[in-house]
Amino acid sequence: MTDHQTAPEHRAMVTSPSTAASEAGAQVLRDGGTAIEAVVATAAVLAVIYPHFCGIGGDAAWMVSDNTGKVQSFLGIGQAAEKGGDTITPGSPIPLRGPGSTLTTACTVDSWQHALDHSVTNWGGTKSLSELITPAIDLAENGFAISPSQCFWLDFRKEEIANWPGFMDLFTPNGRMPHAGETFCQPQLAQSLKRIAEFGARDFYEGGLSDQIIKGLSAVGSPLTKADLAKTRTRTVDAVSLDYGDVTLFAPPAPTQGLATLMTMGVLRELGKKDWAEGTADHYHLVVEAIKRAFLKRDQIADPAFTDTDFAALLDQAGLAEDAKDISPTKALEWPHPFRHGDTVFLAAKDANGNCASVLQSTYFDWGSGVVAGDTGIVWQNRGAAFSTDPTHPNTFAPRKLPFYTLNPGMALKDDKPHLLYGTQGADGQPQTLAMLLTRLLDFGLSPLDALAKPRFLLGKTFSDANDSLKLEVDAGDDVFDGLAARGHILRAIEPQSALAGQAGIIRIDDDGFVDGAHDPRSDGMAIGI
Repeated sequence: MTDHQTAPEHRAMVTSPSTAASEAGAQVLRDGGTAIEAVVATAAVLAVIYPHFCGIGGDAAWMVSDNTGKVQSFLGIGQAAEKGGDTITPGSPIPLRGPGSTLTTACTVDSWQHALDHSVTNWGGTKSLSELITPAIDLAENGFAISPSQCFWLDFRKEEIANWPGFMDLFTPNGRMPHAGETFCQPQLAQSLKRIAEFGARDFYEGGLSDQIIKGLSAVGSPLTKADLAKTRTRTVDAVSLDYGDVTLFAPPAPTQGLATLMTMGVLRELGKKDWAEGTADHYHLVVEAIKRAFLKRDQIADPAFTDTDFAALLDQAGLAEDAKDISPTKALEWPHPFRHGDTVFLAAKDANGNCASVLQSTYFDWGSGVVAGDTGIVWQNRGAAFSTDPTHPNTFAPRKLPFYTLNPGMALKDDKPHLLYGTQGADGQPQTLAMLLTRLLDFGLSPLDALAKPRFLLGKTFSDANDSLKLEVDAGDDVFDGLAARGHILRAIEPQSALAGQAGIIRIDDDGFVDGAHDPRSDGMAIGI
């Protein structure tokens, strides 16, 4: 076993961007637990030690499958506040931070219990939510070594966080920026998790913890109410799928951008035989151009309950073929396109019985809204900022509506059995990273670690670059940069293993049920095999 990968000699595995979180899930698997139970334990630890990317004030999207290949999606997505429209000025952007961005409830905790109920009913799961979140409570109460990632994002936002209600008191003790490796505690969050352990997940939505949450949010001007929290429920929905070679790719449906990932792969499929070599300018160019075609249609994605859009048509073979035909092998499509920010964590597990779970958990932007819900230690997400204020837009704000969602954990079946679990941090970068990983895994036969370690790109604006450039890790090589520039791509070199390229994870399952996998070298995570 290496720092990021395990050899294919195990029948169970967990992967996440934190070694400590992966170890919590691995212990569940060692004890005979299910993949869902392992993911809940991992997710709870991440909610404590990766507060800049996820937390119980955010959401989660799940893909699960049993060993027969029955795939389902759990959408743990909070809905818009009933009175959220009172805080919106039509035609003006929704604030990206602060109380004005806290327009949706948080569904992560409900999704944990929802998934565990599925585990009990269908997979013979026996572990309680209280038992599974105990390691996270211990870390929040007694402390953990703060990650370099958390310190980076604190420092990056140092000019903003002084204006975030309650934030400085929690994350910069005594007004000092912490250093990577020093012990960090979250005692208020520990108390909130203890309430969930004692009274159950619904205490977050209907009990004493919900009273604390709403009191804290209301004090700073959030429109969310206890009635909004009480209505928050995870939905079990059918996944969307696309055939690609000898596998079927699955993704969560609208309002997530799982459709964008599948559209990208569909366009690449329609380009035909891959006579371009892996890691060449041809490879990068065609993936980038496929991404552009998918993103040009992505604005149609919205809450299905609020639109009559035919989402199945986005994966129609004829339309994908037309998009593929539109791609020039020698010329890039001119690009600007609205960029969506966001950060999240990917985690996944496969248990010894062949059941699988692939999950993304997020507070949207790094540090979410920046609003702490009173004395709960909970940082609330800013997913409400994903809504439009244009009344003609499919994703326009409406009470009880689910916003457009960047989260799209993936799963691939081969011969009707789980074969790949995959996903990445990165908002707009998610379909881009996944397309590179999937072509490397499926078209070029790379191992999970090799696929993850290879150079990647990010198309579009970011927090650090206002230009619609194609940001490419410099170790892609001069030939690639020259070849892409000759096609008209506007390039910007970024450092090797850049944080801009996402933090992805992969678990691969062979025909005999053995697994190998890895977490991104760009993270401090690990895949642990059992």
